[in-house]
Amino acid sequence: MMNQKKKTQLPLIAIILFFFIFVASTVFFNEHRFQQFHHNQDFDKITFSLNSSPPGKFNSVALDRFSSCNSTVKYNGRKAEWDVHLLQSDKQREHDDMCDVFSGRWVFDNTSYPLYNESDCPYMSDQLACHKHGRPDLEYQYWRWQPHGCNLKRWNATQMWEKLRGKRLMFVGDSLNRGQWISMLCLLESVIPAEKKSITPNAPLTIFRAEEYNATIEFQWAPLLVESNSDDPVNHRLDERIMRPDSVLRHASEWKHVDILIFNSYLWWRQGPVKLSWSNQKNGVCEEADGLEAMELAMDAWANWIRSNINPMKKKVFFVTMSPTHLWSREWEAGTEGNCYNEKLPIEDERYWGSGSDLATMRMVDNVVNKLRSRISVINITQLSEYRKDGHPSIYRKFWESRTAEQLANPMSYSDCIHWCLPGVPDVWNEILFHFL
Repeated sequence: MMNQKKKTQLPLIAIILFFFIFVASTVFFNEHRFQQFHHNQDFDKITFSLNSSPPGKFNSVALDRFSSCNSTVKYNGRKAEWDVHLLQSDKQREHDDMCDVFSGRWVFDNTSYPLYNESDCPYMSDQLACHKHGRPDLEYQYWRWQPHGCNLKRWNATQMWEKLRGKRLMFVGDSLNRGQWISMLCLLESVIPAEKKSITPNAPLTIFRAEEYNATIEFQWAPLLVESNSDDPVNHRLDERIMRPDSVLRHASEWKHVDILIFNSYLWWRQGPVKLSWSNQKNGVCEEADGLEAMELAMDAWANWIRSNINPMKKKVFFVTMSPTHLWSREWEAGTEGNCYNEKLPIEDERYWGSGSDLATMRMVDNVVNKLRSRISVINITQLSEYRKDGHPSIYRKFWESRTAEQLANPMSYSDCIHWCLPGVPDVWNEILFHFL
């Protein structure tokens, strides 16, 4: 009986000992996982603290076109403080190609250009289809960009698809970047059989897919880069523009999975003051900043996401500089009071610089992107596009609001001197992208 009792006690002790070991190991494992989770969160997400901001509950309400500010105060100059280890300036990315493709002139070439026909592209936008909407001259389609002392790589759609095989290419930005995306579709779609291509609109994200290359060319509507009440790709004409200057997460949820990213931002910052709704702001109080101040905050948020998430060995990122406007003909022809309407030739003076390309904004953007040079490449379209006063739709596009009799009597009053006709200038922007890929 004594031996039998000892035998039954030993398994019980073993079970109790095993239970304590299991509990201890579980606590250790969960604590390790908790620490590891927060380490990964710090790496994957932008972390920040705000100057002069008391700790509080973060604003979890997403901005949309119905958002409003309960009250507005003047912007006090505070900025998001990003992690110190992310503030180091990157070294300049070295390029073997020493050709300055951004310095050159436009050459008339009706043999090689246009690279596609407007009417043949099924994805052409009525905002950019100038010939369809009555433009009588076609010379704007026949200009080739010729860099000084070197040549751009000749466009080859099949080679471009090979570069994109198995990849996602995404344009992120405003309607000018959307025009470059449409240009890219028109440049590439003709070599893909009809049954092997498709396009899927999905609110802010539109995706063109080429099955045989397992590749997509996408456009994401994000006119301010950061979260804003103008993120609806259709209903974004609002009297009050509100942005969240410390959050790109709404848009960046897609960026992390893209192989080649092309960003732009400029036009929307030229439309007056912007309301700032910080993530930890309470009671619906907004600050009001001018366009340049607000754009710098957005660029800082974008830049810190790039620093935190982009490995240049795995992803390629491009930033497209500002697209110029041609609103005042007196800038290229003294004594006149017109705009881009009825302009048919490029500007030949290589020193020309219009007021639509704001130098203060360009310097700010340059300061931001210079800290990212090992992670991004800049496509400097500004100077080469400055010469193309003839390349805008002016009155030859679809307008969604009817024109008044007074406007129709004065075409310059409603000319679009901001966007670009296709085929045209944005095709060259994509040729330069092809050159660098």
